Parts: sequence; C-alpha cells; structure tokens
Amino acid sequence: MQSLTKVKRTYSSRSRLSLPSSSPSSSPSTTKRKHFGEGAENEPPTKKRITNKTSPSERSTKSKQSVLRQLHFSIETSVLRTCAVCGLSYTRGAPDDESLHRAHCSRVQRGMEWGREEEREAGKVGVEEIQSAVKLKNGKKGRIICFKANVGGRIGSKLAILLETINLALSSPPLSTDVLQSSKAYLYLIPSLTNVHREKIVGCVIAQRISTAMTVATPSETLLKGDSNQATDRDLPPSSPTHRLVTVDTTSGLFCNPEALPTPLGIPRLFVPSAHRRQGIASRLLSAAAATFIYGCPLDPVNGDVAFTQPTEGGHAIMQNWGRGGVRIYEE
Repeated sequence: MQSLTKVKRTYSSRSRLSLPSSSPSSSPSTTKRKHFGEGAENEPPTKKRITNKTSPSERSTKSKQSVLRQLHFSIETSVLRTCAVCGLSYTRGAPDDESLHRAHCSRVQRGMEWGREEEREAGKVGVEEIQSAVKLKNGKKGRIICFKANVGGRIGSKLAILLETINLALSSPPLSTDVLQSSKAYLYLIPSLTNVHREKIVGCVIAQRISTAMTVATPSETLLKGDSNQATDRDLPPSSPTHRLVTVDTTSGLFCNPEALPTPLGIPRLFVPSAHRRQGIASRLLSAAAATFIYGCPLDPVNGDVAFTQPTEGGHAIMQNWGRGGVRIYEE
C-alpha cells in the first residue's frame, strides 16, 4: 500500500503583488497614481467647467461690427445747405465742407483777432495808425490802422484769410495781384472782451488807385430807362440817352452813365461782420481812406473822387448815405 505524503503549503493563497522596479525611472508616487487611476476606473467622470474665452482680436471685431450703420439714399432731399447767417452753401455731412462753414460763419459774425504777433510785425511792414479812440454809436471806442494790401509775413496771411472770408460772403472773385499792389487795407479794431492783449477786426476797407469811373444815373434817368424798355425802337432812336445807360444791379435799380470820368480812388471791397453792423464802422473806414489814401490830398466823395465796384444792396445803401449821391461806379 502506497503511503501518501501530505504536502504543506508555505505560501499564501493570494497572488503576490509585483514589486516595483529598482530603476530610477519609476517611483512610488508614480505607482500610486497609476493604481488610483485604475481603482477609479468604474467611477463616473467628473464634469469640467466650460468657459467661453474670446481673444482681444475677436472682441474688437465684435465691437466694430456693432457700430455699423445702414445708409439709405434720399433722392428727394438735397444734401446742399445754405446757412441763413453767413449765406454760405455747403454739402451737409461732408467733414471738409462743414469745417469750412464753421470757420467762415464765425468770422462773418464776430470777425477775426488782431494780437501781439501782429503788433510785433506791424513796425516792420509799415502799419500806420490812422485814428485812435474812434467812438461808435454804442459807445465803444476803437482805432483804425492802414497798411499795404500786398504785405507779406503774418499780417499778409491774416489779410489773405480776411479777404477770402469777404469774397465768400459777397460772392466776389479774389482780387488780382495787380489790384493788391495798388491798394491799401484799412482795418477797424476794437478791444477784445476775453483778452486784454488782443483786438477784434470788426471792419475792413480795401482802397485802390484807379483812373476813371462812371456816374450813377439819377432816379429820373432810371425811370426813363424803364420806360424805354417797354417802348419800341421806332419810338426811341438808338442815340437816345436812355439806351446808353449801363445796368449794374437790377434788384436795387442801379444804372450808370457810360461816360468815364477821372476818379482817383476805388473801393473794391467793404465788409463789416454782422454782429457789429449799424454802428458807423463802414462810414468811418471810408472817411479815413478818403482822407489818407493820397498823402496830402484828401478826397471828397460828394465831388466824385471815390468810386465803388458793383456794390451789393447793402453796399449801395452805404454808398448813397456816405457819399450823398456823389460816389461813382467802376469796373474791377
């Protein structure tokens, strides 16, 4: 009978865990993290917080898109606008036109400034003070200065801007270089209300040396001119004086006799800002020009020594009141 030998088991029934390698690449922490991940294999995954992150370029693109506007064509509405204050016509919505209108309208209403910069240069270019402490109708006092119209430097630039404003306001062409060479500029200055070191240009007269001018037709001659337009050529022959009157302005009824008479002084430009009108500024400037334009030879407008060039309706009224009917008309 064969005897059975009982074998005693000296090891546990559990499977041994594999020991970590002694190599430096593996560490206990790595092993622990690996078993932790394996133990959490059946657990539900954690929810991640979702955030909407936009880059600065995307935000700037969205902000630009938010300010877009849709434009519509309005064919029935005109984009041209005429200012009721300065009379300048400009394109509404055009930056250059609106900027030009703001500057022009401000100069037309309140005038331009005359400051220390111009005073420092006044002696070099021959600026003369014609009258001082000239009192206006509102009680304010100012002074009248005079200088050559073709002057350069800062004063020349100031006069160029002033003449540009006057030409726009009167719808007149710019004065030629030849006219400026034979002309003088007369400015009326009053103290500024905001700065004691500056003055305001509230009036300007350009006086020009001319040779001949035409006399203004009397009301009776103008009336005959209107009657002759209604008559036939058989009633009035071409040699009739009424056929020879020169039409200057039909709105104000201004006509001239065509005969050219010797006249030394012409006034191509006369301007006073709207905020300073009806104070006697224009008449004082004209009187100063007539008295000092030719040295030692004062001129009398009543005797026909002064002429205007195609005056506007307002200029016609000043011409009649100041010259008492003696001021003539000449072609510029």
